[in-house]
Amino acid sequence: MNSNRPTLEDVAKAAGVSRATASRVINGVETVDETMRSKVAAAVRTTGYVPNTAARSLVTRKAGAIALVISGSDGSAEQVLGDPFFGRITSGVVKSLLPQKVHPTLVLADSDAARADAVSYVRQGKADGALLVSTHSDDTLPGLFVDAGIPAVLFARPGRDVPISYVDLAHERGAALAADHLVARGCRRVVTIAGPSDVPAAQDRLTGFRHAMARHGQAYIPVAKGNFTRESGELAMAELLAAHPDLDGVFAANDLMAAGALTVLQAHHRTVPDDVAVVGFDDSEPAHSTRPQLTTVAQPVEAMAAEMARLLLAHIETPTLHPTSVIFDPHLVPRESA
Repeated sequence: MNSNRPTLEDVAKAAGVSRATASRVINGVETVDETMRSKVAAAVRTTGYVPNTAARSLVTRKAGAIALVISGSDGSAEQVLGDPFFGRITSGVVKSLLPQKVHPTLVLADSDAARADAVSYVRQGKADGALLVSTHSDDTLPGLFVDAGIPAVLFARPGRDVPISYVDLAHERGAALAADHLVARGCRRVVTIAGPSDVPAAQDRLTGFRHAMARHGQAYIPVAKGNFTRESGELAMAELLAAHPDLDGVFAANDLMAAGALTVLQAHHRTVPDDVAVVGFDDSEPAHSTRPQLTTVAQPVEAMAAEMARLLLAHIETPTLHPTSVIFDPHLVPRESA
């Protein structure tokens, strides 16, 4: 250890103030006289003093960090980190928090024990609150954080009745945009690849698509279920193609499944979009990398993640805030596949 490292006493001496005053200035206490504050700030620059973060957190009760908890994913850590959806959330959170000098810590909670550990991690003071990404409607994690009295904000509405703030997308409206686009192209034998039944967003997209197609006079829409992966999109598309070989339009509930559908259609020598039009959802990286590029419903994930972070900071600053929701609007991005 470097014995010459500047101390709080050195700052106080250089500023000509008491150690207590120097400490209050460094820890952001607002009641300190502005003249004293200026003297201490100058002394910090002169001495090169670096505050002890651990000691400072004891005074401010703030860790300067938040936990980004991903709960209920079915894959390994590598699969989660490689999923474009989770990557976009992480990017939006990081870009939003870093200017605030708040550091996010990624926590994977894929079991009951891991979820309990996530709550314990924050309660121990290692983070000031949590951003929760919960993928299944029966996930207990949001309720655990609420019951523990920990500031938390959820990405997507909770599947259970939990008093927690959240951000979400108007999923039914987005699916209706896909339906309208396929009908406008002249598609009359349309099928859909839906997401998992226990994911509220997937339920909303399926409901929105069916209702919109019904308004266009198409009462029956064949459905195959996937799990938001490319491989599940391939299996679902093969199933639908075998049962409905004359299909001419496909709506997939996310871009990864739509990319899988393209692979199967091309393997069966169906030209996209001339023989079959394909629309995805999310406007994530796969929508840009497929050939042809995907027409898709855009979900502003980065902006939603940034809003989630803003809400959490507000709850940390004012613990008495009531739960609130922010719903974003989707829009259609037409490209080559439809």
